[in-house]
Amino acid sequence: MQTRCGLEPRALAALTVVLLVAAGLAGGYFWTGRPEPVRAPEIVRAVPVAAAPATQGPGPEQGPGREQGPGAVAGVPKVVVDVGGKVRRPGVLTLPAGSRVADALRAAGGAKPGADLTGINRARVLMDGEQVLVGLPGMAVGGSASGGGTDGPRTPLSLNVATVEQLDTLPGVGPVLAQHIVDHRAERGGFRSVAELREVNGIGERRFADLEPLVRP
Repeated sequence: MQTRCGLEPRALAALTVVLLVAAGLAGGYFWTGRPEPVRAPEIVRAVPVAAAPATQGPGPEQGPGREQGPGAVAGVPKVVVDVGGKVRRPGVLTLPAGSRVADALRAAGGAKPGADLTGINRARVLMDGEQVLVGLPGMAVGGSASGGGTDGPRTPLSLNVATVEQLDTLPGVGPVLAQHIVDHRAERGGFRSVAELREVNGIGERRFADLEPLVRP
């Protein structure tokens, strides 16, 4: 190389060093650029969300006016009824919609010993805002007057509680008109006043005047 190119020993040595450095750099570049296996990322597992604690029902100190009765849970439609008369814990009770008279009596502590339950339909479904009276003189739950033909005072019949048979006992009200009253009650969600009785098909002013002192909402 020295004879052919006319290089001096120092120049030849320097060129050799440059070539060696260039070869080393090229080899390093090739080495760092080679393909390498890539490890798949680990699957990140979602942390389970702790379930929210269930809403606790009413405390042990339940009394009249609080949510009672079977199946009373949050979010379920309720009915509010007034239970009075000869029961152990009379008062306003909140029960699940669809509860029956028997549920209201149970929530009120049951009837007192000696209370007359004759004529009480304990299987009847309760309506919101109605009053349930137990063992009062002359009237059972949803009852009408005491024995017919007597001169004693007549207890007003509840329009929101009475059955078709009980409404049929009112003067001038037959089975058809009694059914109209019950249908009107179901459509409007009950009677808020006795005056709403005028809206029932078949009841005019004269008949309303006869019925007004004999009924209540």
